[in-house]
Amino acid sequence: MKIVIFGLTISSSWGNGHATLWRGLCKHLARAGHSVVFFERDVPYYAGARDLHELPGGQLRLFSNWDDVLPLARSEIRDADVAIITSYCPDAIAATELVLSEGRAVPVFYDLDTPVTLTKLMAGEAVPYIGPRGLRDFALVLSFTGGSRICNEFRDRLGACNVRPLYGHVDTDIHRPVPSQPHYRADLSYLGTYSQDRQRALEALFVEPARNRQDLRFLIGGAQYPEDFPWSPNIYFVQHLPPSEHAAFFASSRLTLNVTRRAMAEMGWCPSGRLFEAAACKAPLLSDDWPGLDEFFVPGQEILIACDAKDTLAALTMADAELQHIAGRAYERTMDQHTSDKRAAELIWLLEQTASLGARRQQPEEA
Repeated sequence: MKIVIFGLTISSSWGNGHATLWRGLCKHLARAGHSVVFFERDVPYYAGARDLHELPGGQLRLFSNWDDVLPLARSEIRDADVAIITSYCPDAIAATELVLSEGRAVPVFYDLDTPVTLTKLMAGEAVPYIGPRGLRDFALVLSFTGGSRICNEFRDRLGACNVRPLYGHVDTDIHRPVPSQPHYRADLSYLGTYSQDRQRALEALFVEPARNRQDLRFLIGGAQYPEDFPWSPNIYFVQHLPPSEHAAFFASSRLTLNVTRRAMAEMGWCPSGRLFEAAACKAPLLSDDWPGLDEFFVPGQEILIACDAKDTLAALTMADAELQHIAGRAYERTMDQHTSDKRAAELIWLLEQTASLGARRQQPEEA
């Protein structure tokens, strides 16, 4: 199967969650014998922090503007089996028009930012990566978020006819148990790009506990943190960790925190890829709570839940053996259900099912 993708970025993991997910998917699609071509607009902020220059087993097509790349994109589409257009792709609407006009590849939309999309729609705001016809022309709409509400909202608001979840995952070639490193040592760590809609929860679950436990070491890794972030002397900071450093970061944490963006938490059924990455490194997990979390990890057995600073402080007093037991359970669950190779196989199954359904619909009825 030849799959052409028009996405935000796969070449730079700076300040976005798309790149790591696509790298894991594309790698395992290629290993399974499929061909992948990824089109990405070459923008300065990603070019300045590019940590992938070639797509193993596939082709990375960087371009400066849509008009210049259009002939190449048209050529790739004409013999493709599937064309996937993603949320936040800067040329999503133009790419959609191209795919539909050629009429060969199965058109697929993958919303990796579903809660943001729906929040904009409900507020009456324009969604720059979805055209005036909504999602009605796509044979398959994939959502990073699950739950029955998503299907209903995408169908009623955007005309989608076939909506399926495709959750986050972890590339176990990169995220795996490794020896801890002294410079990443932390009693509690947090890895994530700064986001204003996570800030209140981050302050409650991380900053306030750090102020209460000055005897412990707290560590944040990520990009775009403002100068006025409420640091304390025992909160240390690592500026933008590339994926190659994630394993050492998590493996050096006695406990690591996951904080979900507000729109994702309110929507539910939207596990951050960071959850699976940390679990794959056998880091004990502490997370904010949201609907559907228990479908991915069992609270109290595979993950700890924090609703306020007291919950974080209580987790920090747990014995090492108890934390490691929880981490081991989460690791087993992740290896069984949430690896990139399993998600790639799931994607292929969904694509084949969609293509088969389309073929049956096109068959003439018997007399």
